[in-house]
Formats: sequence, structure tokens, C-alpha cells
Amino acid sequence: MPPTHEVLNQATPLVDYDVAASPVLIESLHREGGGWAEDELHELGRIAGSAQAQEWGRVVENVPPVLHTHDRYGHRIDEVEFHPYWHELMTVSTRFGMTGGPWRDPKPGAHVARSAKFIAWGPVDAGHMCPIVMTYAAIPALRKSPELAAIYEPGLIAPEYEFGLRNPVEKRGLIAGMSMTEKQGGSDVRANTTTATPNSDGTYTIVGHKWFTSAPMSDVFLTLAQTQNGLSCFLLPRVLPDGTRNNLRLQRLKDKLGNRSNASSEIEYDNAVGWLVGEEGRGVPTIIEMVNLTRLDCAVSGAASARIGLNQAIHHAKHRKAFGDLLINQPLMRNVLADLAIDAEVNTMLSLRLARAVDESVAGDENEALFRRLANAVAKYWMCKRAPSHAFEALECLGGNGYVEESGMPRLYREAPLNSIWEGSGNVAALDSLRAMAKQPESLGVLFAELEAAEGRDRHYDEALRELRKEFSDLEDMQYRARRVVERIALLLQGSLVLQHGNPAVAEAFCVTRLGHDWGHAYGTLPRGLDIDTIINRATPEDV
Repeated sequence: MPPTHEVLNQATPLVDYDVAASPVLIESLHREGGGWAEDELHELGRIAGSAQAQEWGRVVENVPPVLHTHDRYGHRIDEVEFHPYWHELMTVSTRFGMTGGPWRDPKPGAHVARSAKFIAWGPVDAGHMCPIVMTYAAIPALRKSPELAAIYEPGLIAPEYEFGLRNPVEKRGLIAGMSMTEKQGGSDVRANTTTATPNSDGTYTIVGHKWFTSAPMSDVFLTLAQTQNGLSCFLLPRVLPDGTRNNLRLQRLKDKLGNRSNASSEIEYDNAVGWLVGEEGRGVPTIIEMVNLTRLDCAVSGAASARIGLNQAIHHAKHRKAFGDLLINQPLMRNVLADLAIDAEVNTMLSLRLARAVDESVAGDENEALFRRLANAVAKYWMCKRAPSHAFEALECLGGNGYVEESGMPRLYREAPLNSIWEGSGNVAALDSLRAMAKQPESLGVLFAELEAAEGRDRHYDEALRELRKEFSDLEDMQYRARRVVERIALLLQGSLVLQHGNPAVAEAFCVTRLGHDWGHAYGTLPRGLDIDTIINRATPEDV
């Protein structure tokens, strides 16, 4: 009797490959100063591509954390229980320096190397990367108070992960969270109502409610609260120096569109104890040091999402036949895949260029600091804005197979809008780009110097650059035009990089379609005459 359920014409699982074996990722790593980390990047890339790590990510998404507000006797405990695989993911991230590596060993290219690792590792599970990002980003803000940094920084930058409620100074490694957003203000943190009252011992009593607190299992939090002198930044440990619990009450875990593995929460400060970070009334300038780095990681996450979605789409197309031939050989599918590959390529290039700006600004380069401040907001806006459409198109390449949860593509798609909202929605990021130029007008000169380095290489690029200059000739309704202007800046930054350093086939296709006028409104609308073969062939690791 013939079999009734023989499996034919299905792709094999995309496992046991090196996620980091991407030409553009390795080229960018070396160009931007992090080439010394290539071996470690490949080691992490092989872990990310392993069946084991992908199983960790799948399970923690399907078995989300559980909040326990009280123990069996009625005592308040405010604990979050995680699946053991969550701790495996956290251990790998901290071991490979994604929390504190660049601060622990601030060699040239350290932030570039970390961002490259993020691109390779982050999509394994986006949820656990939230506390990883928070911890990495907390260091510059914490250093505004050297005495606090001396106590907590060694644990935050340590390549160790130790879960559990203990005095932070007694733990091998620490995780930091951020607690800014309140329900009445959202991104408008100056509308926050949480209060901080000074005590005679130098501490403050914090009272208030936070609508979103990232990573409530963290050892320490940076938070904003109002003092008599205005909005100020504070550090709150979950366990106080005397070993008692701080009064941080977890009210509920948020039911989010995206990842379920991370325990985003609402939190109540019920006469909690905090220490001032920086100066009273300077809370926003203090915590903006943290926000600048989390925004960098939002952009990097967009590059990571595009990279993993593209890998899945090409892998499927290489193994799936339709209408008599493999999908990868069919012209329209090749058009779609090449179009997706263009965005993945330029996103990677811009992400590592931004990371180099962090490296050089930390080392004291004032021009790079100006470039970083502006380009960070610009890239965060555009790369995160594009992520959902890229994830959707990659999902569609798998057809019905991409629409089922087992493929992992729905998880990628649900997560894609997050970074366009986190650390300021699209409007906030676009307006912040304008604010950076208004507050530091010299940053505009630094930006145009960056863009003019590629002038004369492509007529579409040159025309787009002239149009950008015109945008600044009339400032009357600039806020109304903010998205248009910021999008154009982002595309020119990507174009500058790919023209100067990228593959000529990718550069031509990018300029024709993203900067010229021959670009449809959907992926897969590339015009004839482009070198599609080269674009696809260099898009993913050989073993995809």
C-alpha cells in the first residue's frame, strides 16, 4: 500500500551554520576597526546557528516568564520565574561581552565588535537582549556618579551572569534595567509624576508608578523621578546594602505584541530607596547617555532582523520547487530576494559605522560625537521603520510555511515593530534628529562632510544630496517635513557607505532604487539591468 503522508519538496531546517559568515558583516567589522574580534564573532555565530541555541529561543518564547507577587504564606516577594533556557541565553550574551565588553576592555573597535555580535546573536531570542542592552547602556549614565560606579560597575561589566535576589556587591555579575515611562507621559518624561524626597543619609525615598519597566528581574535600575529641582535620575537596587529588599512592587507583566520571553512590567515604587545619579534636575541629560546607546541597539536590531529574515528566505528558496523549478532560480523570486538583500546589506554597514562613532566619541573625537548624536537618531528612525515590511516580505517568501509558528517567521514579524516604538516612536526619533541639529548646528556640517565623501560617484546619489540641501533652505515647516528629511538623510548615509566601501552591484541597485526614481512600493520591484546574481550570492553564508 502506498504511503499516505510522504514528505516531499520541503526545505531542511536552517540549523548548524555560522550566522556571522556574512561577507558584508565581516567586511564592515574590519573596516570600522573591530577586525581583531573576527574569530570570536564566528564562534558566536556558530552558536547562534546551532540547533541547540535555536531551541533555546523557541522554548523561552513559548514558555513565557511568570510573575509571583506573593509566596504561599502571603509575603510579598515580587519575583519572576523563567525557563532555564532563558538563563542559558543570558549566560552566552554576557560571556561574549555584550553587556560590558567595550567598557571592560575599551580597545579601538570594541563597540563595533559588540554590535557585530549583536547582529549575529540577537535574533536567537530578541526578548533576552532587552536586559543585555540595558546593562550595556547603563554604564555611561552611571559614571555621572563615580562613587556609585565604583560600587556597581565591576558587576555590570563582568562577563558573568548570576540570576537571583542577592546583594549586588556580592554577585559575580549584574544586570541593569531602565524605568522611565509613565502612563500619563510616555515619551514625554518631563510629565512624570514619580517623586524623590531626600533623606538625611544621602538617599532618596522614591514613590510612584512606572508604566513600562524593562527587565524587572534586574539587580539595579536607573529611573527618573521629580525632586524640588526638577526631573532627576536615580539608581535603585532590588536588594539594599543591608541585605533587605527594596520596595519595588511588580504589579503585572505586560501582554505585548512582540516577544513573550522578556518580562516587561509595570512597577510601583512604594517608598523605595534610591541614590541620585548625576545632579538634581539633570535627569534627562543624565539618562540620555543610556538612551543614546539603547537607540544604537535599536538600529542594530533592525540590521539583525533583516539579516536573519533574509537567511530564512534564501534558504527556503534554495530548497523549495514550484512550477517545475527551484524558487531561487525563478526571476521574480530572485528580484524579491535581491531587494531584501540590499536593505540587509546597507543596514549592516550603517550599524557598524554608528558603532565606530561610539568608539571614537568615547575616545574623545568631538566630530564623531556630533555625528553619533545625529546619525543615531536618524538611523534609529529609518532602519526600525523599515523592519516590519522587511520581516513581512521575508515571511511571505516562505508562503504558508512562513505563516506558521514553527517556522519562527511570525516571531520575527511580531517583534519587528518594537524598535520603532522603544526609545521613542517614529515621530519622536524624527523630531529628535531635528533637535540635535538645532541644539548643535555644527553637527549638520559634520553630517554633510560625511555625505560629501561619496559625491561624484553616482548621479542618483548626487541628485538626492542636492535635494537634501534644498530641504534646509526653508526651515519654516521643518517639523511637518521631519520624517521626509530624516528618511532622506538615512538613505544618503547608507548610500555614502555602500558607494565608498560596498560591492558595486549592491551600490548601483541601492542608488537606482532608494535614491533614484525607479523604485516600486513593494519589495521585488527592482528594474532590469542590475546584477541580481552578485547581490544574492553575497547576501548570506554559503551554508544557508
